[in-house]
Amino acid sequence: MDLALQSRTLFGVTLGFHIIYATIGVGMPLLLLIAEVMGIWKKDPHYRLLAKRLAKGYSITVAVGVVTGTIIGLQLSLLFPGFMKIAGQVISLPLFMETFAFFFEAIFLGIYLYTWSRFRNPLFHILVLIPVAIGSGLSAFFITTVNAFMNTPQGFTITDGAITNIEPLKAMFNPATPSKVAHVLTSAYMTTAFVIAAITAWFILRGHRNEYYKKALRMTMTIGLIFALATAVVGDLSGKFLAAYQPEKLAAAEWHFETKTHADLLVGGALDRNTNEVNYAIKLPNMLSFLATDSFSGKVIGLNDIPKENWPPLIIHYWFDMMVGIGSFMIVLSGAFVAIRIWKQKFEWNSWLLRLIVIGGPLSMLAIEFGWIFAELGRQPWILRGYMRVGEAATTSPNVGSMLLLFSVVYALLGILTVYVLIRMARRNPVEPLLDARSEQT
Repeated sequence: MDLALQSRTLFGVTLGFHIIYATIGVGMPLLLLIAEVMGIWKKDPHYRLLAKRLAKGYSITVAVGVVTGTIIGLQLSLLFPGFMKIAGQVISLPLFMETFAFFFEAIFLGIYLYTWSRFRNPLFHILVLIPVAIGSGLSAFFITTVNAFMNTPQGFTITDGAITNIEPLKAMFNPATPSKVAHVLTSAYMTTAFVIAAITAWFILRGHRNEYYKKALRMTMTIGLIFALATAVVGDLSGKFLAAYQPEKLAAAEWHFETKTHADLLVGGALDRNTNEVNYAIKLPNMLSFLATDSFSGKVIGLNDIPKENWPPLIIHYWFDMMVGIGSFMIVLSGAFVAIRIWKQKFEWNSWLLRLIVIGGPLSMLAIEFGWIFAELGRQPWILRGYMRVGEAATTSPNVGSMLLLFSVVYALLGILTVYVLIRMARRNPVEPLLDARSEQT
């Protein structure tokens, strides 16, 4: 691999690992807040116990997320110094603000974890949690604006190689910011809910059929359905954004070569690179036009009208399909669970339904990974669209390959250690004795 590809690979591995912890870091505070509120509203100790147990696991993922997040900041500067030469002057505001948002979140998270039994009124404990949820959301907002800037850069002028007329707020609130931030937040909330639902369903399948697990599964699947639908709506808005600002990315994602109206949406298939013919795909008539323009007869720009050197890798079609496919599956699955809960309660704990929920947890996290691969590959060959290509921004250091191997080993060890610690915590602190103790107290 050349140095640019090595740099991309190393940064991609880091981002792919970090996004697991970042997703949980954004989604978990909202889940904790909902559980706490339901515990007070329903006067049900099960929900407060759920929040307490989730918070312990959350503290572990936050610790690892801090490490990987710091590495991302360092690697961005070391691997792509050409990009940071511009970004460091133009988009540094949200980079710094993300750090302050994290400190804000971390301070109140520490207070939240320390004060479980120190408030007579549990409402005060919830008030401490609100800044944690706000801080995690702001962290996601600020860092996502940087990624949005890479897709639709604005707020500066390059004159004779010098950067002038810098407008940090304009750079931060660029056209990609609304759809990207909304997609990151809704998908994080959705994925976290489905991951916890999968863990809960696993315990139920193992015979833990007490009310604690049943209430946890109902809550997380309902939250998952709400945010899965929200993610789908935001995804539709993202398609319209791509049609307006990054038509090459949308066209590559759908193997759409000829500019035309009544464009079909393609699912799956195989591309003949010699003729650009698509075989074996499922065609949804006129749906690409609708996705791009809100009209079944809308015109969609094809790749043939875009210089070939600016085409993204056409493999992103598969990443896009897998992301959308998993999202659609989770909407159907969570919708079915909620419907059964309302109308056919005797099937609510059906073993096959629970198995699908267990599978849905890791699938949801895979959808996050596929989505980021699609987002980053779809911007290629640009690191700063229209201004700078990845090859122009990448480092010339010969040691990137060694760093790729080293960090891959470190991430593997961190991942294994995280899973080991979480499993050990669950085994050493089973929920049943805690439920029995609460029953004796009441």
